[in-house]
Amino acid sequence: MIVLLEIILLMSLIVPVLFILLVPVSCWKVFTKAGKPGWASLIPIYNIIVMLAIVRRPIRWIILLFIPIVNFFVAVIIAMDIAKDFGKGTGFGLGLLFLPLIFYPILGFGDSQYTRL
Repeated sequence: MIVLLEIILLMSLIVPVLFILLVPVSCWKVFTKAGKPGWASLIPIYNIIVMLAIVRRPIRWIILLFIPIVNFFVAVIIAMDIAKDFGKGTGFGLGLLFLPLIFYPILGFGDSQYTRL
């Protein structure tokens, strides 16, 4: 019984850490595929600036991300542009927005190539 509890405790510590690391590592790969430095995905605010550069949107859009309600629509546009630039469709863009834990690893570690349209 104690061994089972130890296994459960260990898994409850390991699994969240893996999930916490999965998205930043996936974003690193996405940035690298887009020709940007991967380390930029780890720096708050700067990663958004680089993401805006990847999707060719003006840097001033970062201000819009701090405005409630407007930020949701800007995030949708950015996610759709990322999906489009990697040859994916609208559904994949929505997946990037709502399920980044699943879709960023698919984009980063999959065979998608960045195509600047």
